[in-house]
Amino acid sequence: MSRDARWKALLDLLVERGRLDVEEAAAELAVSAATIRRDFDQLAAQQMLVRTRGGAVVHGVSYELPLRYKTARNASEKQRIAAAVADLLAPGEAVGLTGGTTTTEVARALAVRGDLTSGTPALTVATNALNIANELAVRPQFKIVLTGGVARPQSYELIGPLADGVLSQITLDVAVLGVVALDVTHGAAAHDEAEAAINRLLCERAERVVVAADSSKLGRRAFARICAVDTVDTLVTDTAADPELVRGFEEAGLRVLSV
Repeated sequence: MSRDARWKALLDLLVERGRLDVEEAAAELAVSAATIRRDFDQLAAQQMLVRTRGGAVVHGVSYELPLRYKTARNASEKQRIAAAVADLLAPGEAVGLTGGTTTTEVARALAVRGDLTSGTPALTVATNALNIANELAVRPQFKIVLTGGVARPQSYELIGPLADGVLSQITLDVAVLGVVALDVTHGAAAHDEAEAAINRLLCERAERVVVAADSSKLGRRAFARICAVDTVDTLVTDTAADPELVRGFEEAGLRVLSV
């Protein structure tokens, strides 16, 4: 197992359980206790966890793992979803992209679309995600609008009231949401209330709303509501989605694309 794969596995276990002992983690990953101690020390130095005597506990907000460790989760599903979402967007449209691993893949899919290689602009992208702006800013055919706000290091997103001034002045054709949970009753949600507030504003400024979410996010609830399910026009997910959940979303009026 590579170091990156081991670190991802450790962080997944830590998020699931809240704390890990060195011996417990070594047994789970079939490596030596010395290796786990070294991993814990290095992850603590990056503020991914808090080192304790004999183990580690979650770091404050580490339920929301930094993107470089979350990206590997359901990677192929996210790439398929992203390609399908990108195909829903027309040249010349104004698109809002929230932060997240799936929406980052959407940005990458847009960057390589052959019919978006030129235009004035080929696409206007408004986002509060620093990493997405960074991915697309080098594409001169795209007009990139970055909201103001305070950077949230766990997700590279700008949050807070400073973003309101920008979002209140723009109109979008479509908002593409990355979510941690989507439920027929409770709607789309995020872990963080400030992040959810920005996502909600993007929805309010858009003519239509597309949720890009792999099947692990469906039928789940999270702390901070973004919008009701009837705000969403299209859900793009993967083929592992529970058919009953899909049927429930369709009955609620959503167009569901499973890829």
